[in-house]
Amino acid sequence: MEEKVFSLGEETEQIEFKKSTGELKEAVISMAAILNKHQSGKLYFGVKNNGTVVGQEINDTTLRTISQAIGNHLRPTVYPDIKKQRYGDRTVVLVEFSGTRQPYLAYNIPRIRVADEDLVMEQPMYEEMLRKRDSVSYSWESQKSKYGIADIDQNVFKSYLKKARKVGRISFDNEEPAEVMTKLGLSDDGQLLNAGAALFVDCGINELQMAKFASDERLTFTDIRRFTGSILDLADKAVQYIIDAMDWRVEFDGSLERKEIPEVPVDAAREAVINAFAHRLIESGQSVEVAIYRSFMEIYSPGRFPDGVTPEMFIREIRKPIRRNPLITRTLYYSKDMESFATGLKRIQDACDEAGCKVEYYGDEYGFTVRFYRHCGEGWGADEGANGTQYGTQSNLSYEKQILNLVRKNNKVTRKQMAKTLSVSLRTVQRILNSMDNLIYIGSGKGGHWEIRGH
Repeated sequence: MEEKVFSLGEETEQIEFKKSTGELKEAVISMAAILNKHQSGKLYFGVKNNGTVVGQEINDTTLRTISQAIGNHLRPTVYPDIKKQRYGDRTVVLVEFSGTRQPYLAYNIPRIRVADEDLVMEQPMYEEMLRKRDSVSYSWESQKSKYGIADIDQNVFKSYLKKARKVGRISFDNEEPAEVMTKLGLSDDGQLLNAGAALFVDCGINELQMAKFASDERLTFTDIRRFTGSILDLADKAVQYIIDAMDWRVEFDGSLERKEIPEVPVDAAREAVINAFAHRLIESGQSVEVAIYRSFMEIYSPGRFPDGVTPEMFIREIRKPIRRNPLITRTLYYSKDMESFATGLKRIQDACDEAGCKVEYYGDEYGFTVRFYRHCGEGWGADEGANGTQYGTQSNLSYEKQILNLVRKNNKVTRKQMAKTLSVSLRTVQRILNSMDNLIYIGSGKGGHWEIRGH
């Protein structure tokens, strides 16, 4: 039986064929040239120059090698979609990529696509691309989006407007979205700019990924969630996720009401979340991430910290702000969701210092992370916080032992009864139970009971 031959057509200014990953360097060069000319393209491995599919042996290492070559040698960083495709009994690799931060350099050299060739870019063109990239008027957030005024999430919009008026940073009376977007500089001729869409439209521009892990490593997750939506809506979801995951202690100050104290200051967590969305490299397509570990929690924002400065400089010194997305940060300033004058990190640090919560900042070439250390990982410390508050001494392990003792006495004990005995919130009890592999609930509702494994 004659083998069927597949052809993908001819190479174009946006499509490049490589016979194998042996031409990986040339492939990265082609990607830079295509991005500089068209902002997006496709690259195939396992296809001859004439479009004939020859295939190649592909495994996870192959895909990882391609990803690493692109990540190490293409600047600014892009995040391509790399996947396998089959044509008959032959497999190829398809790399789909896009980016709007021209000029792109491959192996430190800028190139431009002309027909199916990758030519070294001339200096005047390179300099002009740099000027456009650094100019606010040419930036991603200032470009027109595909969304109009009718696409605005009305709940998010009304909530924002109410908040901005309450704090006195917006004074105009008109509540029509079209008028407000014009005055905020977030629309052009009835079309939302990318900044306006990112802030107020429930769309795929923003993505939030959240997960809880059973230990301090990304090995076993106990929960994982992913959302798309407007910046303000996703920020609320992220903060609530952190609040629900935190351990809380109870303090009695002599009044009739008890006071619950979070292990991480909520204001600091919200500041880190809103900054992660506002300052991220949005056009990278990468998501903001919230990761909850046993001993700490992290908030990650795609887009490296500005060169030449460190987080400590913004915490200890008065410095001018460096805004990656000035339209977005300005709009969030009006509602007091974030402040100007580069004070976000200082507010995070001050809140954590007051609460006695350890916080760290670190980044790499891909993004920036704020890490809050949890008291539940090592127990509420015996040291006093900066405000003189004495932390409790019970750790998660101590709570687990008490829960096991309660179950041994009564295997039908309820979560509410556990919370009352331990003097913690119901959500804290649930979080501790989720981490206990040696305790399971058999049955459902009031008719069920607890069983201790290995008991």
